[in-house]
Amino acid sequence: MRKLKNSELNRPDINTYKRTKKIPVIVVLDNIRSLNNIGSVFRTADAFLIKEIYLCGITAQPPHKDIHKTALGATDSVDWRYFSTTLEAINSLKKKNTCIVSVEQVENAIPLHKFEINPQKTYALIFGNEVKGVQQDVINQSDYCVEIPQFGTKHSLNISVSTGIVLWQFVKILYYLL
Repeated sequence: MRKLKNSELNRPDINTYKRTKKIPVIVVLDNIRSLNNIGSVFRTADAFLIKEIYLCGITAQPPHKDIHKTALGATDSVDWRYFSTTLEAINSLKKKNTCIVSVEQVENAIPLHKFEINPQKTYALIFGNEVKGVQQDVINQSDYCVEIPQFGTKHSLNISVSTGIVLWQFVKILYYLL
């Protein structure tokens, strides 16, 4: 085996990427404080053809050098919007019949691998603050809550890692239906 060069990966340019049909998923960042986490989410969203990112509350917005450091240009390819509160974003999404899914450890959360993804729906996946998680009032407005099963001693995963895991679960089902 030989490691491929970037020129051999056949990635689209930004203009082609912008015109490409996207996975019907919107990532909602609920008060994310780390600029590196935000940039990482942009990069993951680009890799998986995610429709859009909603930045809410204290979540920083591009352009910012620390977001750019981990996004590596994905802030130019992935569409995004800012909302002063996550509830404002949710209200906007509900008007479009978007299914609201918080990724959080709550009573009766659905394990991610058991969540039934309906290819006819658009999903908003909400990822919460690094310390406090998804706000309770946001959880109260969610249609579902999913949890990533964990088996070690730690209580949670980094938000950028969680985003990658959850998006992959959705993409592996929805991508081939585009």
